[in-house]
Amino acid sequence: MSVAKEQIRQIIADNNLNSVADVYTLLRDSFKDILQELMEAELDASLGYEKNHKGNVRTSNKRNGHSPKTLKSQYGEFQIDVPRDREGEFELKLISKYKKDISGIQEKVISLYARGMSTRDIHNQIQELYGMELSAEMVCKSTDRILPEIREWQSRPLNPVYPFVFMDCIHYKVREDGHILSRAAYIVLGITADGYKDILSITVGTNETSKFWLRMLNDLKNGGVQDVLFFCVDGLTGFKEAISAVYSDAQIQRCVIHMLRNSFKYVNYSNLKQFSSDFKSVYNAPSETAALSELEKIREKWGKKYPYAVSNWENNWEDVSSFF
Repeated sequence: MSVAKEQIRQIIADNNLNSVADVYTLLRDSFKDILQELMEAELDASLGYEKNHKGNVRTSNKRNGHSPKTLKSQYGEFQIDVPRDREGEFELKLISKYKKDISGIQEKVISLYARGMSTRDIHNQIQELYGMELSAEMVCKSTDRILPEIREWQSRPLNPVYPFVFMDCIHYKVREDGHILSRAAYIVLGITADGYKDILSITVGTNETSKFWLRMLNDLKNGGVQDVLFFCVDGLTGFKEAISAVYSDAQIQRCVIHMLRNSFKYVNYSNLKQFSSDFKSVYNAPSETAALSELEKIREKWGKKYPYAVSNWENNWEDVSSFF
């Protein structure tokens, strides 16, 4: 619950706070006391009564002193007194038994690493935020913590059947050895039979090729995905053949967004809005017959002016119309 304004004003007056440094010092000094009270409250809840207020509570368990524990935090190192119970049933949830570093520094390092920051960048950020010196070795050890989790996620069991699977790439730039390079993240998104989205795979490659997708499709099959009803993909050369080689019974659905973008390349900007609006009647049609009828109307309206924009749909209709 937020602290009321009146309480904040009183805290400022009682502690003579005049600068950010004063606020930081107050937080640092209060941090230990707040943690201590939270731990005592946990034990109260576990025993069922507050200290010296047992009342009619029936329990053979009781308080049994404290154990000292040294913690590291963003406010420095300090000692707390962990409350104990006589029967040894109490397990502190606020700070786990073997946890000594509650600063969140490692989580911060991993977050910065995920944003593509270099070791030096991370060092400078942590130095600025917490006043702590982190070596390159420490940064590497922190980021290496996520590797077992990544491997576990990559090898997790997948559903045997997915009604829909979307496959596409995200292209981005990375810095390696002082050079800016292009990379492609191959992403496979499955839709479960219950209608939920599930990222099945993310793999990084140098650029998008059907050969690389073929390898990923085989990895899906080996990971337990035995059947896919529909694959939604773009028009990458060889993509359809790669899918058929692994999932021969699956239907191919060309992504409507990719189809529209391909057509837009042939349309003047002044007509783009109307052209796009007209095509909604095609891919929103209730049936394939109705969709073909709407496509014929578009050909009559736009075919002479933008023949390639319309023929793009006609030539790929077999894969564009699968969802009908």
